[in-house]
Amino acid sequence: MDAGVEHPTTTWEAMPEGNVFYRRLQLYSIPGKLPDLNDFIIAGCRNGGPIALMRDTSKIIAIGRAGLALSRSQIQVFSAAGEGLLLLNWDQGKIIRFGWTIDERLIVLNEEGVYRLYDLQGDYQQHSLGSEAAEMGIIDARIHENGLVALTGSLTLLEIKDWEGGKPLTLANPGVCADVIVRATACVETTMLAVDNLESIDQRVARAPFLRVSPSPNGKLLALLNFHGLLWVVSTDFQRGLAEFDTETAGAEGPVNQVEWCGNDAILVTWNNLALLVGPSGDTLRYFYIGAMFAVTELDGVRVIGQEVSDFIQKVPASSMSVFRPGSTSPSAILFDAWESFTRRSSKADESIRSIRPDLAAAVNECIDAAGREWEPYWQRRLLSAAKFGWGFLDLYNPGDFVAMGQALKVLNSVRFYEIGIPLTYPQYQYVSPVHLITRLTSRNLHLLALRISSYLSLKADIVLRHWASAKIARSKSSTTDAEDEELCKVIVDKFETLGKGAGELRRHCASRMGSGQGGSRDQASRSRDACFEPVPLLLMMKEDKLALLKAVDSGDSELVYHVLLHLHKRLPLGSFFRLIEDGGERLVPASRLLQVYAREQNREMLRDFYYSDDRRVESAVLALEEASQMTDQAATITSVRACGKVLFRRQGSQLRSQGTVLGPSRRNKLEKDADGKVQFFGQSVSETIRTCLMNGMSKRADKVKSEFKVPDKRFWYIKLYALTALRDFDGLDAFARSKRSPIGYEAFVRHLVTAGHLKEATSYVIRCDAPKRVQLYVLCEDWRAAGKECRERGDKKGLEALKRQCPNSLIARELDNLIASMK
Repeated sequence: MDAGVEHPTTTWEAMPEGNVFYRRLQLYSIPGKLPDLNDFIIAGCRNGGPIALMRDTSKIIAIGRAGLALSRSQIQVFSAAGEGLLLLNWDQGKIIRFGWTIDERLIVLNEEGVYRLYDLQGDYQQHSLGSEAAEMGIIDARIHENGLVALTGSLTLLEIKDWEGGKPLTLANPGVCADVIVRATACVETTMLAVDNLESIDQRVARAPFLRVSPSPNGKLLALLNFHGLLWVVSTDFQRGLAEFDTETAGAEGPVNQVEWCGNDAILVTWNNLALLVGPSGDTLRYFYIGAMFAVTELDGVRVIGQEVSDFIQKVPASSMSVFRPGSTSPSAILFDAWESFTRRSSKADESIRSIRPDLAAAVNECIDAAGREWEPYWQRRLLSAAKFGWGFLDLYNPGDFVAMGQALKVLNSVRFYEIGIPLTYPQYQYVSPVHLITRLTSRNLHLLALRISSYLSLKADIVLRHWASAKIARSKSSTTDAEDEELCKVIVDKFETLGKGAGELRRHCASRMGSGQGGSRDQASRSRDACFEPVPLLLMMKEDKLALLKAVDSGDSELVYHVLLHLHKRLPLGSFFRLIEDGGERLVPASRLLQVYAREQNREMLRDFYYSDDRRVESAVLALEEASQMTDQAATITSVRACGKVLFRRQGSQLRSQGTVLGPSRRNKLEKDADGKVQFFGQSVSETIRTCLMNGMSKRADKVKSEFKVPDKRFWYIKLYALTALRDFDGLDAFARSKRSPIGYEAFVRHLVTAGHLKEATSYVIRCDAPKRVQLYVLCEDWRAAGKECRERGDKKGLEALKRQCPNSLIARELDNLIASMK
């Protein structure tokens, strides 16, 4: 045995009863790589994934403390080996919860129901839980690998079952404030509720409320920790209680930090400095750490990340127990001992093989399985060598399992390296599949390793090549020259030809797509010349839709943008197409405008859907009004105007209501009936309706319409002034002006009457205007004598002289001279 390699049993610890063993494997040594975990809110990704840290704003952090200094709006992502992967700056309101998907995307949910899915390069997709979440706010949420459950301010539970941005499912209202949510189980003050979209069932649990609720990896059990420190393990239907443990007997200081499952048969309870493993029968094992730690439940154990080390705690696998347990007489242990005797050239090897000959095939398989369960490559090689030694004594044996295990271990050892930092175990590798692992590597831009693994496992390299090409194009600047773009695309296509299949088809596809474009002959010819080297059609071929659209916008070629938009509109669902444009932010604003121009001319139904998806209420209402103005059917017109009226009411208030709203059928019919059917009010706004009433002698009806629609006094006075002037009802206008103090003043009367050509009638309102303006208004009414008298009464001799110079004839000039002389 190598001097630096410990025997597997040195990491084993037996439960007090002595029949069950657990082991703690040190995955990585990470001193100084992570900040004080006690100061952060943490979310961990399963299957050896990264962890995300955000400052806990409820805790005071000393200024100048050594370690990572994150602001309140930042999230830092670390690998399992403590290496920094990503730093996110959040600018979308208060974060309610964040967590991970199964494919290593970080989910961040804010209080307005907006959630983003970040990849490990910082790119994101944004979705919303809907208008109810935005209006009522999100109180709490729980995120799991395939969805989330959120509690709104109205105590409604919303569930998302995938990450495609679909509409959330509203679950049955529990009717009370739920403190903790785990999938579809809600903990309230006195009980637990099982909630689905149809009903909310009270489980009648007398031990509630619970501080921690943790489901097992297989979803069959729940670990519940109540306020009194009692840990209770129960089936998810709350019919069978399996175990109880009082955490107060652990002797730990402070509150419990986490309750996490270690596989499906043990529970890890953590405090600062202590992790307590509770077995099925209530037996415990203690693991001590320096400072705070964070635990992540895994399929076959639990990963513990501390300040100094990253560990993996699990129940010792049955195959490892069979081979390495001291005093074991199992066939696999005898086979391993026989192989060791053989390497020492001892005759005991033959005797051992003869003793297990009937069970030799099973022993070989168990040694192969044990190799997959060991972390150290040294013991992996020894166990596989023992298996190979054993199958040499078998007449018929299929080495497929042996070869597959050797390949799997080579892949696992490569990704477990600290610079990669994915501590994947063999059961986890089997669960997520090699393709999933390759996808995770490409998301970290580890394309070379992903490509080598794909080649080693005889898998298609398409996924790796597409992501590599997309990343290559994304890193190229939009200001690059045509020659640089051509060189870049040549490199990409050559790589597809060398490593991938169908690169020739890729070329032909690009050329045909660009050759059949809608642009002019000159642009078409220039594109067709080097079509196979164009990055945009290449990205469309790889279904990198957002990146293709960004590149098209950056090119400044509107025809290329239209080409991409029409291609995506044809291929994507309408909702996904609109979300792609909306999530692009400022960079895709030109594409959004071009789409609106096209849709307004060619597809108004698409434009209406686009406005609706982007919550553009005013634009939607204007579009509806435009369509209503072209309708001939009265009922359809009213329906359309009413629909846009509701939008505008919420958007602009009473002023817009009085300007733009048309009367409903009942009011319109009543007005037309009062007019004996001689007057039509259809299609008229409130202002137009009031004017029509006044023009037809229905002044009381006009007053009623004003009152019902809360038309401002100023607008009503202008409408009535114009209507009575058009009717030449000057007596009625004079009575109206005397009815009360005019909210628009009397200068408006003078100027409108002058404009209408009624100078004599306008003169009578000048005396009611402000004194400094009367002279000019008299002149406007061409009443020079009255203007001269006004100047004399004010003692304005210079004003009289100015009037004399402006007067139209000598007769008026002599009269003004007399007024000037009388002032001497």
